[in-house]
Amino acid sequence: MIQLDVGNVLLKPSQRRQLMARLRRCQKLGSRLGNFLLRITFWRTGRQFELRAAVRDRAGDFGCRVRRADWAEALRDLVRALSQRLHHQCLLQRAA
Repeated sequence: MIQLDVGNVLLKPSQRRQLMARLRRCQKLGSRLGNFLLRITFWRTGRQFELRAAVRDRAGDFGCRVRRADWAEALRDLVRALSQRLHHQCLLQRAA
């Protein structure tokens, strides 16, 4: 399950669809682990966008934080970090 808290950032419906499309891989990896909960928080301070993600699943909890000037770049970096961590957790769970 994915929870989105946009804070003080206004996202258009097309941007929300982009966000969900980019998070599709993370959602698939999380569903393999079980009890997957991803909470993403958007926040804008000046010209910077800050994205924070808190992940809770059967393998453990972790968080990621990214700050960039463009929301799309920040989202791309966040999704990359989340995918790597979730993939690592999947590998660790299979090895155990």
